[in-house]
Amino acid sequence: MDEVKLLLVDDHEVVRTGLRMLLENQPNIKIIGEASTGLQALEMVDELMPDVVIMDITLPDISGIEATRRLRQSHPDLPVVALTIHEDEQYFFEMLQAGASGYVPKRAAPEDLLNAIQVVHAGEVYIYPSLAKLLVADFLSRAGDGINKATVDGLTPREQEVLAVLAEGQSNDEIAEKLAISRHTVARHRENLMRKLNLHSRSELVKYAIRKGLITP
Repeated sequence: MDEVKLLLVDDHEVVRTGLRMLLENQPNIKIIGEASTGLQALEMVDELMPDVVIMDITLPDISGIEATRRLRQSHPDLPVVALTIHEDEQYFFEMLQAGASGYVPKRAAPEDLLNAIQVVHAGEVYIYPSLAKLLVADFLSRAGDGINKATVDGLTPREQEVLAVLAEGQSNDEIAEKLAISRHTVARHRENLMRKLNLHSRSELVKYAIRKGLITP
């Protein structure tokens, strides 16, 4: 794996110290900065250009949700992993809607955080397993809307197929091999999907695909 440059955002120094001790032992991870507030994080991203941001939700100025939203507006390709004590539906969906690519509770094992960093750095979405039930509940609450899968918002059958495997966490290379198309074609389909559906992140694609029944929760 290529070296991943991290920015840690948490208002508790003891948490940042613990994360630094954990992550600096990993051969392919480099912590390039720490922020204790959301506004400080915005400034440091512009200055340091990290590959991944680890973001707490509860911060003393703006929330991690608002900070993530602003980061994704100014740096749309920057993955943000929420690392938080909050595991309820409100924070979970607000963070995903803000553009977070990963969501990990602070009670998770270190391996889960390391896995999340690798996954989002590769352009995928990481959701802690116990929180996946919230996506399932969201799907079930919308399942009776009578949507015809064959005409999902004007998508072609091939676009629906690409969307489904994208939402299942497949990389562009894996999708290209699975569908027997080039990586360039996969990237073009992905751009078209984002434009047609007015979506802006991989996490939004995941939620959309589940709601439409293109993948099984």
